[in-house]
Amino acid sequence: MQAALYTREQQGTGQFDGGKITERKPVGFPGEKSAVLRVGPLFYWSWAFAKEEGYIPPHPHQGFEIVTYVVSGRTAHGDSLGTRSEVGAGGAQVMQTGSGVYHEERFIGPDMEAFQIWFEPNLRETLLHKPTYRQYEPEEFPVRRERGYALKSVIGGEAPIRLVSDVRMFDLTLEPGETYEFALPAGRSLAALAIRGGGQWTWEAAEGTAAGMKPFGETDFMVLQGSSLREERAAVTASGQAPSRLILIEAPTHVNYPLLAKH
Repeated sequence: MQAALYTREQQGTGQFDGGKITERKPVGFPGEKSAVLRVGPLFYWSWAFAKEEGYIPPHPHQGFEIVTYVVSGRTAHGDSLGTRSEVGAGGAQVMQTGSGVYHEERFIGPDMEAFQIWFEPNLRETLLHKPTYRQYEPEEFPVRRERGYALKSVIGGEAPIRLVSDVRMFDLTLEPGETYEFALPAGRSLAALAIRGGGQWTWEAAEGTAAGMKPFGETDFMVLQGSSLREERAAVTASGQAPSRLILIEAPTHVNYPLLAKH
């Protein structure tokens, strides 16, 4: 297993509405100074904040699958399909932009915090489909609670959000000193953003390599790339006096279609 950690200073930044919305970008576009430009079909990940309220006017998207996941506050969405909707903390909005759609966004505080994450399916196919919009309320997402952790499924598997892109997303909360262990299937990578607290990543030895260990702090971004040949195991342990919270996205390291998003 290969692993790389990126600090806050290595992540991209941005802003909208005269700075009313600010962003950190674990995965960003060229020119945004983000150290990571892609993890398989995951090619954009914005961590956005609005102290009071910020607005992004109508703008177009085409082909991509865009997930907005709210941590705190609310986000309002409008689009050229006639949609007008609003969702709060723990909820999500999903656009499969297909042949093309315009949308506008309003981030509503106080202390609004959300992620907007873009995935690239096979654009040669999805560009032929009509765009869609769906909203998901917090109670729709299953949460598995075991000793020391809570794991919320957001995309794929048991989660209500199903995309064309072959990805899974989780919201993990770990109590101090507790460990969450998982298997990373062959040919998959894991992108993990620590949004609260810190801890330590560990992973098993691959053939010809030593087992790995990497401490992390709040806002650090970790990418674990698994073996192309076999399943590998890894774990994350929380440290400190308060729980740690991480957003995890598992995706194929390589896909069997051309990735066309330019970097």
